[in-house]
Amino acid sequence: MQDGRRIHTPDALANKTSMDQTDILVLGSGLGGCAAAWSAAERGAQVIMLTRAHNPEQSNSFWAQGGIVFRGKDDSPQLLEHDILEAGAGLCNPGAVRLLAQEGPRLVQQVLIDGLGIEFDHSQENPSSWDLTKEAAHSVPRILHAKDQTGKAIESAFFARIANHPRIRLLRELTAVDLLTISHHSEDPVDVYKPSACFGVYALEQSSGKIIPILARETILATGGLGRLYLHTTNPRGARGDGLAMAYRAGARAVNLQYVQFHPTTLLHGDGSFLISEALRGEGARLVDKKGHQFMNSVHPEGSLAPRDVVARGIYQHMLETGEPCAWLDATHIPAETLRTRFPGIYQHCLGLGIDITRDRIPVVPAAHYSCGGIAVDEWGCTSLERLRAVGEVACTGVHGANRLGSTSLLECLVWGVRSGEHAADLAASGGPAYFPRIAGWRYEHEVADPALIAQDWLTIRHTMWNYVGLIRSAKRLARAREILQELQLEISHFYQRAALSDGIIGLRNGIEAALLITQAAIECRQSRGCHFRVD
Repeated sequence: MQDGRRIHTPDALANKTSMDQTDILVLGSGLGGCAAAWSAAERGAQVIMLTRAHNPEQSNSFWAQGGIVFRGKDDSPQLLEHDILEAGAGLCNPGAVRLLAQEGPRLVQQVLIDGLGIEFDHSQENPSSWDLTKEAAHSVPRILHAKDQTGKAIESAFFARIANHPRIRLLRELTAVDLLTISHHSEDPVDVYKPSACFGVYALEQSSGKIIPILARETILATGGLGRLYLHTTNPRGARGDGLAMAYRAGARAVNLQYVQFHPTTLLHGDGSFLISEALRGEGARLVDKKGHQFMNSVHPEGSLAPRDVVARGIYQHMLETGEPCAWLDATHIPAETLRTRFPGIYQHCLGLGIDITRDRIPVVPAAHYSCGGIAVDEWGCTSLERLRAVGEVACTGVHGANRLGSTSLLECLVWGVRSGEHAADLAASGGPAYFPRIAGWRYEHEVADPALIAQDWLTIRHTMWNYVGLIRSAKRLARAREILQELQLEISHFYQRAALSDGIIGLRNGIEAALLITQAAIECRQSRGCHFRVD
């Protein structure tokens, strides 16, 4: 499943570079990765945290606007379970949902509020109480937030702690190339009979072009999502499916990849990557057409606060039927000071584009937002591949089923990040010596990858996924997508084999593989459910 650049000849050993070894290797710097690294280090493990970015801003966690699920008045774990199960369209893992509902609010209090001291918003009427808001499909207000920049508040606080922890080494601007597995990378041929296991990663040092092996007793994938596979997305540039592709090549099981959630309200401007939080609708904003008619009221009893997949398809269908380029989010009836205070990020961003949300309607379109599927994991983040774990959006715990309930993703990152890090650290402390096989060196190629070719290939992927594997799917559309993507993958594979490695060519290789995995999952799932909607 992996490519042929890892070779097993004596000549290759001359190319070996120094390698690092650690107890726990965390790939990714979003909330899931931070929680895993922090909890493992607090248990006494030595941790290396690797990120392809220089700053944490490239993670989806950083850009999360709405908030994180906490506990509301007259709320209970059972009520939260009910809401998650309802949103998940009958496909949630009940055990995982129960775990999240029971453990999540406690960890928010313990880790984020008491531990990191994050200043979430307090009620103006009662400053001693949290200002909890309600989002679509939630029974009660239970969303804790820091204005409309909740992810930034959490990530900034967590990242500062990570960077100064004595047992955590933070390696920036390194791109993971492939997971190291005993069956594929060991130079001992009889290791093929050992159970399949991961023991680290090959990483590209972006500044030098060197490939560095990093070995670990336990590896935790926290590489985020895949929204950048689509033409319109809320995700930052790094969300290209790297972790999914690497884990799949290594032999880990992936599930529910057809369930890609599209956020209903992304600002129609430029590349369309700015999210207009669902919390704005939770505070009373309404979806309308150009005449001011609330068209969602005829689609679902909850109108503008219907589940995300319903709202996204409602807007998409409205655009098709009317020929209008977008829908409009009307918040002009909400007091101006409330909008400026509660949603300063949205207010300032829109104002910079000439849209005053206190007086003007906001043009919005659906966009790829969140992958409900991913690498299958258990309650401790363990995958089907020994010594490999996954947390956050790259993982599939089963919490989200076929459609994620708003503001549960940060909570899932926190819960599974903490549990995965603690469990991995405990195993590292109590277990015997881990097996690290002798590995071959890297065979370097020197052909410079043409950035124009990379850009064109990405356009093909994104347009294909948007048009054929998007909000509304059919057998013919999906078959066309698979045909286009398979041909492109062959070309990219030849391209990759000859090119000098860069972050761009690695991302392209992973992106085409992730796109094909989603497409194949959508082909095999013939029943419409949640955010996987087939017209046939």
